[in-house]
Amino acid sequence: MDNIVTDTFGNHSQLKELRIAHRDLDVAITELVLIPHADQLRVRRLKKQKLRIKDMINKLESGLIPDINA
Repeated sequence: MDNIVTDTFGNHSQLKELRIAHRDLDVAITELVLIPHADQLRVRRLKKQKLRIKDMINKLESGLIPDINA
């Protein structure tokens, strides 16, 4: 039981950190796109990183939702 509580707390903490990183990347991408001659390769890499983080967030969130037997 204690491991479940610890794992859940750890997942919530990691989820919070991932959401912050996702938001920070969103701001960085938005600012970079506003620059007239922005490095498009960097923009694409940041967008891919943001997408990977979003996938990690979704995976963690789905693990926090308990399975309900119908």
